[in-house]
Amino acid sequence: MNTAPPSILPAQTVATHLEIEPSILYFGTPVVLLSTENQDGSFNLAPISSAWALGRTVVIGLGREGQTAYNLGSRPDLVISLPAPAQWPAVERLAPLTGRNPVPTTKPEGCRFEPDKFAAAGMTSEPSHLVRPPRVAGCPIQLEARAKRVQPDASGDFVIVEAVVCKVHADSRIVVPGTDHIDPAAWSPLIYNFRHYFGLGPELGHSYRTQTPRSSAEPVLADTAPN
Repeated sequence: MNTAPPSILPAQTVATHLEIEPSILYFGTPVVLLSTENQDGSFNLAPISSAWALGRTVVIGLGREGQTAYNLGSRPDLVISLPAPAQWPAVERLAPLTGRNPVPTTKPEGCRFEPDKFAAAGMTSEPSHLVRPPRVAGCPIQLEARAKRVQPDASGDFVIVEAVVCKVHADSRIVVPGTDHIDPAAWSPLIYNFRHYFGLGPELGHSYRTQTPRSSAEPVLADTAPN
């Protein structure tokens, strides 16, 4: 049996498609860590697998009953920290935790309340410049942002957040020297692929729209993380 991923199978291989009903459609998206402010002035930290950017706006999908959605409904400041692949164990330590107390009945079995998620994950916070929630130290990219729209999705089970980024912090090792460009040869997001964690593989090519100077940099694996 050929177990190679379809993306690297020989071109002459004929694919047979099956009709399936997967319980999730996490087909491979970057993991982000969202810092938000709790009602008592403390801060929540949550791993999110549904986030994408359009210009300076980041669109985020959240569980309706999670602490993050609750916080953003009345306190719009947030930080979107993007971990490197090496930080996946810290991200996974956050997965069974919630900032809601009591724990909502919709949370998966084994989920428990944790008031200090930074400590529980072994991560360190650092102050932001323009918003109240802190950044996650050690994450190569950190985006300070404000939620401009928080609304239910079509199913009513989730919340869609549109957040406008007001400041970008980037590890100097992933920035093309002398520019404002992230070097894609040096940066790899942590990818959540059907509930498994991956980094990026070698570059296959680039878009005709790229403006990034070419580089031979090695990927940054966040050697300081998890913090």
